[in-house]
Amino acid sequence: MNVTRTGEPGVPAGADPRRWWALVIIALAQLMVVLDATIVNIALPSAQSDLNMSDGNRQWVITAYTLAFGGLLLLGGRIADLVGRKRTFIVGLIGFAAASALGGAATGSGMLFAARALQGVFAAVLAPSALSLLTTTFTDPKERGKAFGIYGALAGSGSAIGFILGGVLTEYLDWRWCLYVNVPIAVIAVFGAFALLQDRPGNKGARLDVPGALMGCGGLVAIVYGFSEAQPRGWTDSLVLGLFAAGVVLLTTFVWWQTRAPSPLLPLHIVKDRNRAGCFLTMGLAVIGMFGMFLFMTYYLQVILGYSPVKTGLAFLPMTAAIIIGSTQISARLMNHVAPRTLMVPGMIIAASGMLVFTQLTVDSAYATHLLPGLLLTGLGMGLTFMPVFATATAGVAPQDAGVTSATVNTSQQVGGSIGTALLNTIATTSGTAYITAHLTDPSQQELITRQGIVHGYTVALWWAVAVLLLAGLIAGLMVTAKAPKYAATTAAPVPESVP
Repeated sequence: MNVTRTGEPGVPAGADPRRWWALVIIALAQLMVVLDATIVNIALPSAQSDLNMSDGNRQWVITAYTLAFGGLLLLGGRIADLVGRKRTFIVGLIGFAAASALGGAATGSGMLFAARALQGVFAAVLAPSALSLLTTTFTDPKERGKAFGIYGALAGSGSAIGFILGGVLTEYLDWRWCLYVNVPIAVIAVFGAFALLQDRPGNKGARLDVPGALMGCGGLVAIVYGFSEAQPRGWTDSLVLGLFAAGVVLLTTFVWWQTRAPSPLLPLHIVKDRNRAGCFLTMGLAVIGMFGMFLFMTYYLQVILGYSPVKTGLAFLPMTAAIIIGSTQISARLMNHVAPRTLMVPGMIIAASGMLVFTQLTVDSAYATHLLPGLLLTGLGMGLTFMPVFATATAGVAPQDAGVTSATVNTSQQVGGSIGTALLNTIATTSGTAYITAHLTDPSQQELITRQGIVHGYTVALWWAVAVLLLAGLIAGLMVTAKAPKYAATTAAPVPESVP
């Protein structure tokens, strides 16, 4: 039950005095989910050696998590609406901790793959519950902007934090601690959730759209799986083409079914809204570029420049700081005064300029002059973009749709990351191989040409990332037409006004 406080300047009526501590718990859970998508990247070589994984199977340590997470997020969001966000938040935390412990204790590759998939399942329940609780906890416009700024900073920087933490744990402890570390975090969050979080009861009279869940989740899994398999098999492989075709058919059928289902998994009025659709697309495209950059910069620093895992993780710190500054010090302060696209479009242009710096990398580029400027620009641009995307996508949503709307934002982020990793890595590998084949005429130069070919593949893929980010900026400018929020004295939450 919320505690009402009145007569105090700056404190909204009906606000829970513990709401900022509640934000700490919500943000802690969200950080755990986001960083777990990348924390095992640096640890993967050690895990592969320890568990005798083949080169062809090692990718499942990453894709088992992203496929389960991205494919089940919509279902997780609807479950949060049906049974209550606090309850699903706590169940998600407990399940995620158990799956992490199982993965850390893995005795074989199959056990690790299964644990990573199970992590993705519980993350799909936890993530939309976290964003929904944030939306319902902070209803005052000014406080909501600050809260979303913190949340957006964590969502954007969590991947970089994962690389840093993964490097430290792998180098000084063991790769298994990249999974075990989730257990104490989840335990703290569970106790905090019981003590601090408030929630309305779920809508127990509604039914879950099981056919919609199967078609929607199946379609997303097929497409993301197709992108992940395009790297080893090639784009024209029959399995890859079959997965893409199956994904398109399933998602098309899913959309058709949502217009007829008595209790649709994704009410289409959510995605028909111009501003929300623009935010979903902007988020997905932005994360495609960001995840691709993380992958290439990690390998560039370790393989080409010879950085240790810890040094590689620390190299991402300036980008993390730039994301936090862009979200909390710029976007959060301006969100209530300017239209969302006024932040999102420049954010994508700045991020694209950072990627443009990376396209000039060579085998001996210096960190201070070539990498640092790109990291700072990319981080600042992402920070400017993430916060208004989260806030605009969830503004003015009916309480019964808060969970599924939050899940759709997270789905665009997770699926975008999966597609970005697979798509851009395939481009990099193909371009690098072609370069080596064309330039390797002297066997004595094989090592140098190979290194040059690898870097050439990265730069070609990063040119594509530049184009993707510019496309995201264009979509934000054309589709996100909400004006700066205007509030009456009794307004509980920002309601964007669309431009005719």
